Amino acid sequence: MTLFLGLVCICAMLRAEQLDGIRRLAPFERAVAIIKRFEGWHSARHYPYIGFGHRLREGEKLTADITEAQADSLLRADLAGMCALFRHLGKDSLLVGPYRLLGHGRMPKSTLIRKLESGDRNIYREFTAYRCYNGKPVASIQRRREMEFEMLFVP
Repeated sequence: MTLFLGLVCICAMLRAEQLDGIRRLAPFERAVAIIKRFEGWHSARHYPYIGFGHRLREGEKLTADITEAQADSLLRADLAGMCALFRHLGKDSLLVGPYRLLGHGRMPKSTLIRKLESGDRNIYREFTAYRCYNGKPVASIQRRREMEFEMLFVP
């Protein structure tokens, strides 16, 4: 039992150190680190996703055999593009920018977006509501949304 509690404490300390490291990054870099952490690496079996979650578009000639540097570049370009799509939200564009769940390549009008557009920034519940897969809540997605909110929401 003592060994188990010791391992739990060590894991908690390591997680706290990782979070402190992420907090020290610039906001865009914070978003990149969070996406990499939760997306992981997408191989050929994850088609049409490659690298750190880049969705292959019609006409792209990329394969899953890309380098980590290429995947990083794709992730940054995708994130910058999504942030540009939501730039009218100002400081919240980075919070919702990585949110492919809101709609890929079009301007969605979710409750979350409508609240932000109206100036209502009380969005924790709406933000973390995007945690389901096939209609069922997924604990790892919930943890991701909580970390994104904690690290990217600017009061």
